[in-house]
Amino acid sequence: MSQKRGAWFATVMASAICVGLLLASCSGSDGNGTSPGETGTGERPSSPAELSIVSPKVGEVVKGSTVDLRVKLQGAKLVPVTTTDIVPDEGHLHVILDDTLISMTEGLEQAIPDVAAGEHRITVEFVAGDHAPFDPRVIAVVAFEVAP
Repeated sequence: MSQKRGAWFATVMASAICVGLLLASCSGSDGNGTSPGETGTGERPSSPAELSIVSPKVGEVVKGSTVDLRVKLQGAKLVPVTTTDIVPDEGHLHVILDDTLISMTEGLEQAIPDVAAGEHRITVEFVAGDHAPFDPRVIAVVAFEVAP
């Protein structure tokens, strides 16, 4: 890996860790100490889920403008994206490309079209049926590059 690319990768990974810590500290409260879908205890349920991004791999150079995202989820199952029945081992995925939410899905694979050439970051989070995060958050992040 070139020195410039290595520095970029280190910066992206540090940013991803900071974003993860920042997101973990957000309460999303409605002014009463609760978030949508909460029972009023001020706490979110935890999940046994483990999430990883299989493709693209960290530092991978993807040829062309379509990125094939593949995710691995263990210890939980994906269910339809809208429900108020919160179960610790059921939820769906929020897919974020460069800090922009691009999909909410119950699938482990998707093609992301029209990704511009350059350096990017995909964040995938396993969330509860009410779209709110588990506590602790179940997140996977990968930095990669798109080449024309």
